[in-house]
Amino acid sequence: MNISEFQSGDKIIGQFLLADAKKGVKENGSAYWSLQLQDSTGVIEAKKWDFAPQEESFMVRGNVVQIEGEVLKYRNALQVKVYYCDPLDQSKVDFSRFIPVAPMSLDEMKGKLEFALSKIEDEDIATLTRAMVERFYDKFLVYPAAVRNHHEYYSGLLFHSLSMIDVASGVCRVYPNVNRDLVFAGILIHDLGKTVELSGTTAAQFTMEGKLLGHISIGHAEFRRLAKELGFFKVDELSEEQAASHPELLAKKEKAVLLEHILLSHHSKPEFGSPQMPCTREALVVAMIDDLDAKMAILDKAYRGVEPGTVTAKLFNMDDRYFYKPLFNNKDEAPGLSLEELKKNFD
Repeated sequence: MNISEFQSGDKIIGQFLLADAKKGVKENGSAYWSLQLQDSTGVIEAKKWDFAPQEESFMVRGNVVQIEGEVLKYRNALQVKVYYCDPLDQSKVDFSRFIPVAPMSLDEMKGKLEFALSKIEDEDIATLTRAMVERFYDKFLVYPAAVRNHHEYYSGLLFHSLSMIDVASGVCRVYPNVNRDLVFAGILIHDLGKTVELSGTTAAQFTMEGKLLGHISIGHAEFRRLAKELGFFKVDELSEEQAASHPELLAKKEKAVLLEHILLSHHSKPEFGSPQMPCTREALVVAMIDDLDAKMAILDKAYRGVEPGTVTAKLFNMDDRYFYKPLFNNKDEAPGLSLEELKKNFD
C-alpha cells in the first residue's frame, strides 16, 4: 500500500525510506524514534515508542527499512504508529521506488524551461541566464527544492521554478511596467544555489556549504563569478572619465547587478535569510511569487489526509496557524500549467 492511499485504521507492512530519523525522550526518560516515512507517493510522520539500542545501526536517514505498524489520526493528520522495524540490505534496494517526483513529466518541464528562456528578449539578460542555467543544468533538472518544507521531491526545484514562471507570465501581463526579462531571469536563477546547498535527490540533507553559507550566498557568488567571466563588469576596470564615454558597459553592469539584487532579496527579509530587501519592482515580484508558490505547496502537503470540514495540524512555517479544509472545491494538488497552457499567456 502506498502512503498516498493510507487511511486511519489501516494496518501496514512494507518497505519505506527513512526521510528522517531522530531519537526523542519521553517524560519518563525513556527514548523513542521520531520518523518520517517516504515512498514515491508521499511522506508521513511516524513514531516508534519503544527503543532498542541495536536499531541505531540501521535507523538512519536515507536508509530503506521494513516497517510494520498502524495508521492513526493525530491532530487531524495521519501518522503511523510503528510496531516493528527491521533492517534491509541497502545494496539491493531500488531507491527510485521511494522518491516522490514532481507532478509533471521531466520532458514537459524541460520544454517549459526552454520556452521560458526563449522569452527573455534582452540579449545581455538572456546570456547571463542561459549561462547560469547551463552551469547547473543537470542538477537543476532533478534536485528537490528543499529538505522538507516545500517541493521536497525529485525535480522539485525545477517544478517550483516553472510554477513561478506560470504565475509571473500572468503578473507581467497585468503589470506591463514590470520588466518580464528580469523577472523570468530572476526566477530561473534564484534557487540554483540549492544544487550546492543540498546533498542530492534521495533524503536530501544540507551540505557543509548549505549549513554555513546557504543557497542565497552560494547562488550570488556563482552568479558574480560568471558575470565577471562574461565581461559584465568591465566598466569597473575603467577610470570614471573613461566609463562616462562607455555607457554600454555601464548598462551591462547594471543588468548584472539587478539580477544580483533579485538573488539576494528573494526571501524578502533578513530574518528569512535575505541580506537585502527587494528594492526594485522585479525583485518584489519574484520574492512575492516565490513565497506564494512555496506556501501553496506547503498547504497541498498539509491537506493530505485531512477530511473536508476539519483543519490541518498547526503549521509552524505558516505562523503556527491551522488551515480549514472546505467541504466543497476539494481539488487535487495543482500540477502546474502545461507547455501549451503557458504559451497561451503569450498569445
